[in-house]
Amino acid sequence: MDVIVSRSGGLAGLRLTWEVRVDEQPDAEAWYLLIEEIPWGKPPPVPPEPDRFVYRIRCAPHEATLAERQLVGPWRELVDRVQDASEPERGRATGGAEGRRPTATPAARPTPTDAER
Repeated sequence: MDVIVSRSGGLAGLRLTWEVRVDEQPDAEAWYLLIEEIPWGKPPPVPPEPDRFVYRIRCAPHEATLAERQLVGPWRELVDRVQDASEPERGRATGGAEGRRPTATPAARPTPTDAER
């Protein structure tokens, strides 16, 4: 079982993604208990907040999207454990247009030197 946490938003709008294979963790049973404890169908209510982080948490067959302030209790514990157990990957594709990596921009043309002018 994989747990994938993607964080997007904030002032810079960067996306970071962490992924953990639960079966490879030395305390896999504790992970499974925590995942069962998550109220997947009822994230804590919070009004939308601009320029704040948004977390997408996926653990098949479950998925939830929460604002930063909604990460409380077992939600916070799961996100913290995933972040502690893996390194973030920037701009990871998560499917759909919103998760695509940005295309590379062409390099800027060098400024000609006085001798080239």
